[in-house]
Amino acid sequence: MTDTPDIDIDELVALRRDIHANPEIAFDEHRTSELVAAKLRAWDIETHAGIGGTGVVGVVHGASGRGRTIALRADMDALPMEEEGRPLHRSLRQGVFHGCGHDGHTAMLLGVARHFSRHRDFAGTVVLVFQPAEETGGGANAMLADGLETRFLYDEIYALHNAPHFAPGTFGVLDGAMLASCDEIVIGIDGVGGHGSAPEKTKDPVMAAAQLICALQTVVSRSIDPSATAVLSIGSVHAGSAPNVIPSHTALTGTLRAFDERIRAQAKARIRTICEGIATTSECAISVAFRNSSPATINHREQAQAAARVAGNVFGAENVLRDFAPLNGSEDFSEFLLRRPGAYALLGQGGVYCHHPEFDFNDDVLPLGVRFFVALAHARCAA
Repeated sequence: MTDTPDIDIDELVALRRDIHANPEIAFDEHRTSELVAAKLRAWDIETHAGIGGTGVVGVVHGASGRGRTIALRADMDALPMEEEGRPLHRSLRQGVFHGCGHDGHTAMLLGVARHFSRHRDFAGTVVLVFQPAEETGGGANAMLADGLETRFLYDEIYALHNAPHFAPGTFGVLDGAMLASCDEIVIGIDGVGGHGSAPEKTKDPVMAAAQLICALQTVVSRSIDPSATAVLSIGSVHAGSAPNVIPSHTALTGTLRAFDERIRAQAKARIRTICEGIATTSECAISVAFRNSSPATINHREQAQAAARVAGNVFGAENVLRDFAPLNGSEDFSEFLLRRPGAYALLGQGGVYCHHPEFDFNDDVLPLGVRFFVALAHARCAA
């Protein structure tokens, strides 16, 4: 058995940059999934494509007998945003960009696949999960609905995400909450439109929207325990097309984030109550829906501690961070952790933060991610 990965750095970097140059958004990752599946098959790895739409799963059975089955997951989708950086491998698709590093995550897991295709001298099974549509929060559930758990019967599952706010060569993992839940808030306000000179003849949805935006800020400031963490932000307002016309409809969208399911439920209930109140006072009809929702990403203690031990060997114990604030970002990897033990960890890479228009994955940390995943798979398959 070897914990030292067999890594072709040039091949890994070329794969990452090819994926970066050809980004695809949620459930449109056809080229990416075909590339992944083709590589797995070329390396003589059992390959299952089309899981959850564009998901791909590779399975490597160890040659040293029975052991545990460990799943490792990478996300593949890009963001619907324009790249403003100018790397030689910049996006070839207008308005689509790997601004969160999923190109690097996919390349790292391909590096792990390449290693295990050459070194099967271990007991157990490694399941390589290439997931679509993380950014929209639907990819994990799509793969689960397509039988990911029942078909591959993994005992534990792990994921690794780049962390620009950590220095390259560092690793972070927490016991318990790592990331917040996320609910997209979609609010529709229907009133009665009319001339701007005669507002008394209308039921003004713009005025209702203004009152609602202000009132919603009290969800966190006046309804949630100050010792708890919650964030509510309204990100878009759409209403009207002319300065002298009161429109009949206004639409708002926003995001709600929390680390505790009780707080999350309390905030959602309060949002609905406020919408009902503003509907009464404005005499408008107000609807509210929560979409693209993901629960908080909560690591299982045993698996988080195991990941930290392995990381200590790979990164050096002094470079393993175990005491930092959970992030308000969200991840649908949380759906996997609701069903199986596992952990979500961070790989330091430096640079600008995720979703910045000049973001680029740091290729120097690719081999570190491969080393960690290979060592983790060996440790947990044999546990």
